[in-house]
Amino acid sequence: MKRSDLFFSFLLVPLDYLMIILAGVTAYQVRYAKFVQDIRPVIFDLSFAGYFKILFLIGLAWVIIFAFAGLYNEKGTKKVVKEFYKVVSACSTGLMLIVIMIFLRRELFDSRFIVLFGWVIAIVYITIARVIIRAIQKNLFKYGVGVRNVILVGSGKTADNLIQEFSSNKSAGFAIVKRLRDFSLETMQELNDFIKIKEVDEVIQCDPNFSKAETLRLFDFTDEKHITFRYAADLLGAKVLKTDVVEIAGIPIVEVKKTPLDGWGRITKRFFDFAGSVAIILVISPILVLTAILIKIDSHGPVFFSKKDDDTPLQRVGQYGKFFYYLKFRSMKPKTDSMRYNELAERNIRKDGPMVKIKDDPRVTRIGKMIRRWSIDELPELFLVLKGDMSLVGPRPHLPEEVAKYEHHHKKVLTVKPGMTGMAQISGRSDLTFEEEVKLDTYYIENWSLLLDLAILLRTPLAILRGRKAE
Repeated sequence: MKRSDLFFSFLLVPLDYLMIILAGVTAYQVRYAKFVQDIRPVIFDLSFAGYFKILFLIGLAWVIIFAFAGLYNEKGTKKVVKEFYKVVSACSTGLMLIVIMIFLRRELFDSRFIVLFGWVIAIVYITIARVIIRAIQKNLFKYGVGVRNVILVGSGKTADNLIQEFSSNKSAGFAIVKRLRDFSLETMQELNDFIKIKEVDEVIQCDPNFSKAETLRLFDFTDEKHITFRYAADLLGAKVLKTDVVEIAGIPIVEVKKTPLDGWGRITKRFFDFAGSVAIILVISPILVLTAILIKIDSHGPVFFSKKDDDTPLQRVGQYGKFFYYLKFRSMKPKTDSMRYNELAERNIRKDGPMVKIKDDPRVTRIGKMIRRWSIDELPELFLVLKGDMSLVGPRPHLPEEVAKYEHHHKKVLTVKPGMTGMAQISGRSDLTFEEEVKLDTYYIENWSLLLDLAILLRTPLAILRGRKAE
């Protein structure tokens, strides 16, 4: 581990302790503030000196809880949402510790307000402090401080994508110092000479088609040289599988796991979808009304696109291949939907699969172009989420004619309900190839969590701002 990583990991311990103490002091001061006493007068005598002694011990206990919660792991999470989740969980455990202490001592603490407000403000203070530390660390990466020197081994597209990502995203903290196409005996000697003159922190194998001999040679080399070894999952050319390894009779047995969206996971996601769609509909209702008015003013035709050119109901393929009635705001001239397969077929920019995307689509109205650009045309899908046909997060809604052309592994995306947004939408939207989109959706299905849904929803506005090729 690099010294800079150790420094920032160590820095989090006194910083968290300071934030806990500061939160406790803030809660005490707020409780004794005049505007609070006007609402609820103080009827107890709690000296600050005595309170601070208790706070000092509680701070130490909370830091220990944070350590067990993994908040000081050397490879701590870089995701703000995940870190916030861990902070809330650890602080809540600390709160329960205080409650248990009060119960065991058989006495009531003088102020429940201080306890509860201290818990809330501790979460806020600790989260803000950690966000600042991560921001400082990322900014230092841009100047080369603490950057991990990486060697990529492989000649496939995965390696190309990693090079592009690390080159464009300096705040990721990785720098590609060398790339090897294979790991033959000659290449091993070349790498051995290279690391004598250049510090290397880790090696990433990016080619899943390496022979077993090459892979073992690479692993043994990194192990001998004390270099971190990683390998990239091949999201572009192989199935994405979530596995679990257990030991039976001393033999590691790998189990292929299905989606976590079973049992309580399914119930949790449905409750989240229902509550989320209701809340969003209430907030954006003025936008929905205004969009409907603008569509009627701009062009002749219905507000919603809910029927095909032959006036039959518009349908999409949902979970388990079941059809459901679909609608969204109309962004095209009426009776022009089927032109995508006929007159405009040559303009299709999605030649890699069954999907059809028309660039500079002449069917789109003036308002239609605007609402497509900002994905406002898809907002009526919220009512389909409320109904239960769709989800807030999931694979894109599937057209029957597209599904008819799917290969066997493509149908994995029908395992869950289609979503308004998803992994593919936040990772490139229409700029992704069809196979890339399927693999990202497959990853989502096999690694679903409520935290992942929240992260995708939070990243969706940024993806919309970036735009896409097929507007």
